[in-house]
Amino acid sequence: MDPDDHVCLCFRVSLRKIRTFLAVENPPVASLISECLSAGTGCHWCVPFLEHLHAQHARGESPDLNVSPQRYAEARLKFHESGARDEKVVREAGAPSLDGAPPDEPRP
Repeated sequence: MDPDDHVCLCFRVSLRKIRTFLAVENPPVASLISECLSAGTGCHWCVPFLEHLHAQHARGESPDLNVSPQRYAEARLKFHESGARDEKVVREAGAPSLDGAPPDEPRP
């Protein structure tokens, strides 16, 4: 994902804005990213991705999502239709699976 691509599509919060917020505010928990233009408070699609970005920041890494913006947006549309996140997209982005397993470990 490029820095100007939106992570929170509801409120158009870009990866760059989230990175800046993390660097300036250094929130102790991922849920405080919501203070960055309300990220994650709309449809909640981006919450696992915001948690992943926060975890990367906490480890001293540059927050990033390894998924194309098009695939990300398409998966969000399916999420709105079905109410379920596509586990493949979550893992492709580098976020832990929805059951908490790290992205490089197979699901039980």
